[in-house]
Amino acid sequence: MTAQFDRRLHAFRSDLADIRLKGQVEAERFAEGEPATISVPVAQLRPVPDLARGIDTELLFGESVRVFDRRDGFAWVQAEEDGYVGYLPETMLSEPVVATHWISTPRTFVYPEAELRKPVVTALSMGSRIAVTGEAETRGTRYFMLAGGGAVIANHCIAFGASADADYVAIAARFAETPYLWGGRSGFGIDCSGLVQLALMMAGKPAPRDSDMQASFGEPIAREELRRGDLVFWKGHVAIMEDAETILHANGHTMSVARENFEAAVERIGWLYDVRQATGGLSEI
Repeated sequence: MTAQFDRRLHAFRSDLADIRLKGQVEAERFAEGEPATISVPVAQLRPVPDLARGIDTELLFGESVRVFDRRDGFAWVQAEEDGYVGYLPETMLSEPVVATHWISTPRTFVYPEAELRKPVVTALSMGSRIAVTGEAETRGTRYFMLAGGGAVIANHCIAFGASADADYVAIAARFAETPYLWGGRSGFGIDCSGLVQLALMMAGKPAPRDSDMQASFGEPIAREELRRGDLVFWKGHVAIMEDAETILHANGHTMSVARENFEAAVERIGWLYDVRQATGGLSEI
């Protein structure tokens, strides 16, 4: 009865399942889950509670999750942003925090106080949610003071929910040369669909996480109709059209976010996977 559900987007196991799935899946018990917030810069989400396993995706500082189970140091959670389900160390969670702002630059530093000459406490990625409790200024640089302590450059933040740029392609381009990371979804390392999702999210356009999910996002178009903002898909890979001839994508060829001529990419990747689909209309969503 559970075969129709994607384990990436539905929380169900034989012993426990999301109460919203009651009557649709079989489980020994059902739970509503408890709200929590990601308390580390980047939390890697895995399909099983085992740090030796590869990751599915990442959750960013301040993102909200629903916790269904805590056991042996791991928490089984579902992300509120895109519904992704998986396991992470429960030490990466805190009580719910209400965000006021989010980071709008690919990366920024957190300082112990409003002073950029102080040793850095940590770093945060674009898309991280923060709770600002006040402001300070030092030598003309304005800082936001954080609820949990520390300070960030105010110009690296915008009000939570505001768009960093209406053009999501321009946001994606800011990640040029960011290292490729399988399952990555941050300014420290990112994969192809993570780049698409994060850029769209910061443009105010929520998107699914994985490339197979994104393939149904928007309207299919012919290759000759491709223009800026459209997506092109290979099996397991997605790229953004920066213009009619150039793609921008996080890829394992350069191991970075890079620009590439579209036709050259088709020829380079074609021996393994041909272009399966092109999707347009994302700029209008």
